[in-house]
Amino acid sequence: MGYVTTKDGVEIFYKDWGPRDAQVIHFHHGWPLSSDDWDAQMMFFMNKGFRVVAHDRRGHGRSSQVWEGHDMDHYADDVAAVVEKLGTHGAMHVGHSTGGGQVVRYIARHGQDKVSKAVLISAVPPLMVKTESNPGGTPKEVFDNFQAQVAANRAQFYYDVPAGPFYGYNRPGAKPSEAVIWNWWRQGMMGGAKAHYDGIVAFSQTDFTEDLKGISIPVLVIHGDDDQVVPYDDSGVLSAKLVKNGRLNTYKGGPHGLPTTHADQVNADLLAFLQEG
Repeated sequence: MGYVTTKDGVEIFYKDWGPRDAQVIHFHHGWPLSSDDWDAQMMFFMNKGFRVVAHDRRGHGRSSQVWEGHDMDHYADDVAAVVEKLGTHGAMHVGHSTGGGQVVRYIARHGQDKVSKAVLISAVPPLMVKTESNPGGTPKEVFDNFQAQVAANRAQFYYDVPAGPFYGYNRPGAKPSEAVIWNWWRQGMMGGAKAHYDGIVAFSQTDFTEDLKGISIPVLVIHGDDDQVVPYDDSGVLSAKLVKNGRLNTYKGGPHGLPTTHADQVNADLLAFLQEG
């Protein structure tokens, strides 16, 4: 574990586990979490002999709580700084939710020659917010309300999100895990309110359509069809079609937080995709 200092002076915290000469998987977390959200995947793949890397996005987790640069271009450039520091070119990059957008923008800005494969899990691309060209999107008022709750009482908001739609715990018959809810809350409260406030605009209003069209490396899209945070039809389905070499794995009844709720299935799908020629 350590820190990378970006060109604009931001300290980015990262984890780098496993043999130095092993195949690398780089994980990108969702909003407003940290690299800790990948524990189930990082432990699984490290024990399989892989080298696993994950970093805390600027303003999140243990990275600097700077007040600016909370947009997809800066996020992508921060990824590049970590990759350059560790020399992990050619890794498979796996992004969940906002992290999926981060992966797509990193490839678009820094070149897909630096990435072997990409995996988008419950990811925000192509575009979350509803516009004239994206009529199936989520109304902007929903995200405005997210920002209002972050500004007013994010401690309460960061309990309500995982206790409700994030893991599907608001569905009939669901069995909520208080430990999972409080771990989400813990990660969220580690980060900075300003970063999280601005990050809502970054994940909801960034249009990744052209980025996706330019990607020709293999891309695996994993999405639950009961995702209440990033709706399935307007995200996973479209992303898999927009990339040149994409495949969609639909998790029937799956919620947004698949790396936690469906960790074993996600790990198996990632391993199979990684081992494909």
